[in-house]
Amino acid sequence: MTFRATVLTLYPEMFPGPLGTSLAGRGLAEGLWSLEARNIRDHAIDRHRTVDDTPAGGGAGMVLRVDVLAAALDAVAAEDPKPRPMLAMTPRGAPLTQAKVRELAGGEGAIVLCGRFEGFDERIFEARKVEPVSIGDYVLSGGEVGAMVLLDACVRLLPGIMGAASSGEEESFEEGLLEYPHYTRPVDWEGRTIPEVLRSGDHAKIAAWRKQRAIDDTRLRRPDLIERHGGAREAPPSGAQREE
Repeated sequence: MTFRATVLTLYPEMFPGPLGTSLAGRGLAEGLWSLEARNIRDHAIDRHRTVDDTPAGGGAGMVLRVDVLAAALDAVAAEDPKPRPMLAMTPRGAPLTQAKVRELAGGEGAIVLCGRFEGFDERIFEARKVEPVSIGDYVLSGGEVGAMVLLDACVRLLPGIMGAASSGEEESFEEGLLEYPHYTRPVDWEGRTIPEVLRSGDHAKIAAWRKQRAIDDTRLRRPDLIERHGGAREAPPSGAQREE
């Protein structure tokens, strides 16, 4: 099964962009996943290829028309041998999580709708079962960068993309925690040394240190994650030394 991504955008020339390089790009070239960018404007219904209109009730900016969006989504869905989830990149969506990424990566792929202007006519979400997704509490110029973030997160989990199957198992958010810190040579740099426990060769102590640092750093930097995933975490086993 090949993960299939179709991006609906007013700027298809932005793709593959970063998705055409590094691990994602290699996987794309090897056929481990596929990417197609389609222009929403191709589904406009007037000779001016209009895709937006003024907000109902007044206000600044323009809103993407529901009839044009629906036509773009329907055209892609009609070609699908198996249904794929429809997602829309918008700051009004639910936050993207690693659990959601894993769910998507384990499926057929996704149809990703990229917003512009003031966003989407709200009726598209109910009429076509489009799921709104946000990559963070900030506003971008459009949904294309968000779509790239979402797809990169999914693609790196596909079989054959990362060198080792275990490469992503201990990364940030996989267990509801930030990942522990990493070090490499030189051992001593500007008077700062790699923690001794990481040079000890004692794998049990190293594992305990990494677990505790993940807990401590998450509590300090992202206390919301600690609360979301069960409050206080277990301390390392007795005998394991903590080092800063």
